Amino acid sequence: MPEKHVIVADDTAFVRERFCAALVDAGHRATAVRTAGELLHEVRTHEADIDLVLLDLHLPHSRGVDLVRSIRSYDDGRIAIVVFSGTILSADEVRELAALGVAGYVNEYCGTQHIMPSLAPHLFPDNFNRRTSPRVPVSVPVSYRLHTMIASAVTLNVGKGGLAVRTMTPPERSASVRVRFRLPGAPRDVEADARVRWTDRHLGMGLQFEHLAPEDQAIVDGFVDQHFFSSRKL
Repeated sequence: MPEKHVIVADDTAFVRERFCAALVDAGHRATAVRTAGELLHEVRTHEADIDLVLLDLHLPHSRGVDLVRSIRSYDDGRIAIVVFSGTILSADEVRELAALGVAGYVNEYCGTQHIMPSLAPHLFPDNFNRRTSPRVPVSVPVSYRLHTMIASAVTLNVGKGGLAVRTMTPPERSASVRVRFRLPGAPRDVEADARVRWTDRHLGMGLQFEHLAPEDQAIVDGFVDQHFFSSRKL
């Protein structure tokens, strides 16, 4: 796969170092920045060479969503931007980020083994078919229950009818599970009964929702509409 250049913008050294190390180990270039000024300097001077920005939305000396607007004033929407999900403060921010074409979210404290699978849809978007079933890449913690077993994992993406989960030990196809997760900006967790539709021990599993409370379906639908369709308009 071709080398990509990723800016990791976070004021926490632990986050910067983990993501940069994972990217370099996978054969990519990673530039770490810790302030809004450093980030905007990189965008101004190297915009054509940047493929992806991983962004702490509240870097020192930044103005939240306005920082994304500043990036867009230089790149005209070309650079993929993924926000660290723990830096989202409200549903209003989610809506504003969607309008600015933010590509998705990643959990800044996800397991090291989950970093590259979570970033793959943003680094190589042509390899992911989003046209037949709109999916929004998002990496947030998810728990699922199979009979008496409860396991924890990380989401890869979410759609109105289901989600993909990163796990090395997926249940058998057609198994019924109960899942629980919280989307960035959502007021509470979403819970759903789901069925395993595909499994891949190198990637994870695909879950099809079979039952959600109407209010939970509305949370999922709203998130997908904001982030899939708004980003396609840019």
